[in-house]
Amino acid sequence: MGDVRMRWLRSLALALALICVTAAAPAGAAQKWGIDGEMVAQFEATVVDLLCELRGDCPAACGGGSRQLGLVRDDGTLLLAVKSNTLFAGATMDLLPYCGQRVEVDGLIISHPAMVIYMLQRLRKPGATDWVRATAFAEDWKQRNGAEDAKRWFRRDDKANEVIRTFGKVGRPDIMPPPAD
Repeated sequence: MGDVRMRWLRSLALALALICVTAAAPAGAAQKWGIDGEMVAQFEATVVDLLCELRGDCPAACGGGSRQLGLVRDDGTLLLAVKSNTLFAGATMDLLPYCGQRVEVDGLIISHPAMVIYMLQRLRKPGATDWVRATAFAEDWKQRNGAEDAKRWFRRDDKANEVIRTFGKVGRPDIMPPPAD
């Protein structure tokens, strides 16, 4: 009987510890993904068109959704903004309404010797209380394609399939497998 009681007490202690840890974590804070070099990062930045920032090629309204957008931090650091979910989609549709404006973002900075990226999970105007989840790509894709969901959109998207046919799955046509007969 003592063994059963001890296991019960350990289970209770573990449950209480998990409740305490969960209560101490900020509600809705960025979710870690277990990626090497990841760091939870919440900060304010200005939304910019990357080509405008880097080359001076600056169409109106950050290109209206046809350009890759990024974030410039107060210290001048330019971050490529990508998505942090399994949609394999960019953050342009989420950031576009804030083109040229300051936003507060919550997500993950991924540092790798080749590059540093920001995996956007949610955003809001500075001073706002409610966060907006970074899901605009999925909503836009569903609407443009008359689809009920955006799961595995990249397998059903005409533009993505054309790029894959042209350049291969990894962007290198020289290592594409031969076409199936």
